[in-house]
Amino acid sequence: MSAYILRRLLYAIPILIGVNLLTFVLFFVVNSPDDMARMHLGEKRVTAEAVAAWKADHGYDRPMLYNAEAEGLGRLTETIFFDKSVRLFVFDFGSSDDGRDIGRDIAQRMWPSLAIALPVLLVGLAFNISYALFIVFFRATYVDLASVVLLVTMMSISGLFYIIGGQFLLGKLFQLVPISGYDTGLAGLKFLVLPVIVGVIGGIGAGTRWYRTLFLEEIGRDYVRTARAKGLGERLVLFRHVLRNALIPILTGVVVVLPLLFMGSLITESFFAIPGLGSYTIDAISNQDFAIVRSMVFLGAVLYILGLILTDISYTLADPRVRLQ
Repeated sequence: MSAYILRRLLYAIPILIGVNLLTFVLFFVVNSPDDMARMHLGEKRVTAEAVAAWKADHGYDRPMLYNAEAEGLGRLTETIFFDKSVRLFVFDFGSSDDGRDIGRDIAQRMWPSLAIALPVLLVGLAFNISYALFIVFFRATYVDLASVVLLVTMMSISGLFYIIGGQFLLGKLFQLVPISGYDTGLAGLKFLVLPVIVGVIGGIGAGTRWYRTLFLEEIGRDYVRTARAKGLGERLVLFRHVLRNALIPILTGVVVVLPLLFMGSLITESFFAIPGLGSYTIDAISNQDFAIVRSMVFLGAVLYILGLILTDISYTLADPRVRLQ
């Protein structure tokens, strides 16, 4: 397994290099440092001196890829590409365009994101699997048909509807929880209830329908018919055999998103004023702070690759017959 993990990590290097090069082209070739300076200065008539001063303050006054005036390795290191892109490989995110430490912001904002994402994942997983097993237990009946119609309907509704509807019903009409906001410690629990409820309800349609499909595929296999022939009841068949043998595709969907939980939800955090990484990214896009956006894109790629590796490792835990080579 160690050799497999090492090989996958080595495979990840060219992928991250490609992501880094692509983001560099998008942010520094399509949008030049002069354009970035004019956008941040926000003046209709910006002088050349003001643009040059802004670029010098933010490290954009260097050559893009090659510094002919420097000596030795400085020709490659004293460039915008090395300072703004290569350092991302050692997770040196640098400073945002307004002077904040991006690494410190990420370390602070990932906790509010996790405070919402983890409960949504765990509660949603438990509810969706239970509901899918309930539907499969009553398969080919009116319960199955009505549930499928309900799930497809819930999938067809925009996530914004659940957010706005939850804020109106639970926050404004019944005044059970705050509409938005955030606080630390136990005082912040009341601000997490509504986002978690909305997140769970918004994922029922797609999640339960997918698990139902997995369980229906398993329930038609030979080992299930053998279990019934031995006299096992339908409940034991579902929980002891069907659920257990469907763990690999379930783990595929769950483990792969675990590292991405740190990234937060762009829409949910923005609507509920949660100071997580999702709202951090949205604010950076609104403020045209490309240093933050570039860092978040790279971090998202790293976490996604990590999720894929964890998924492969989890296969061996769910099924001992699986061997990583």
